[in-house]
Amino acid sequence: MRFMMIVKATKDSEAGVMPSQELVDAMMRYNEELVKAGVLLAAEGLHASSNGIRISYPEPGGKPRVVDGPFTESKELIAGFTLIEVKSREEAIEWAMRMPDPHGNGEGVIELRQVIETTELTEDPDNLALHAMIREQGKPERS
Repeated sequence: MRFMMIVKATKDSEAGVMPSQELVDAMMRYNEELVKAGVLLAAEGLHASSNGIRISYPEPGGKPRVVDGPFTESKELIAGFTLIEVKSREEAIEWAMRMPDPHGNGEGVIELRQVIETTELTEDPDNLALHAMIREQGKPERS
């Protein structure tokens, strides 16, 4: 089972305030624990929405619309994410509970969401094989 830990943005993260060195160090130790446990798939912080681009589809079948950031409502925005692969929902919650406060000032919020697996979307063997190939090719090389 794959889960994404979505770190919600704050006014500081949207203002481009970078985390303290202490928080960076704590997050690196946490990520190292995830790697040692063999559950980490990806972990990244994101730039503020002022550097973002939003693509929307305002009309069914219509042309997409492109809007440059910044976007309002920072509590609805994402400041970073961690993608893990675990055996259960409970294990995902345990790992999320161990993450340091992502903003280091008591404003951190982590939303935990399970990733939809391809087998939940289709039983078509061609689509399943294509998805497996895409996932395999997208994996970074391990040294």
